[in-house]
Amino acid sequence: MLAKITAKNQLTLPKSLTQAVGATEYFDVEARDGQLILTPVRIQRGDAVRAKLAELDLTDADVAAAVAWARAPAPTSESPPVMVNEPAATYAVTPAKPKKAAAKKDKPIA
Repeated sequence: MLAKITAKNQLTLPKSLTQAVGATEYFDVEARDGQLILTPVRIQRGDAVRAKLAELDLTDADVAAAVAWARAPAPTSESPPVMVNEPAATYAVTPAKPKKAAAKKDKPIA
């Protein structure tokens, strides 16, 4: 089958090919030996991510420590080296309180 690439580098895949791989919105694209390889990618939703975190047995403190580490300023050449075997800092995580919905004001009828 032929597929034409547009001036904007867009490629339309034939419907029969996309049906053959199943419903997907995203493809991993790889160039190998002068060929383009498209592999369907299924994007995981939030429930799948939460299930994976539960499987890994990560705690709120683990997540908070990772976020704190990621947000920390990058070390400079003047900074002392970080010891790999040091225990990670733990932080208390307080769940956010749900926001109250604002009361709607009735508009006068004109």
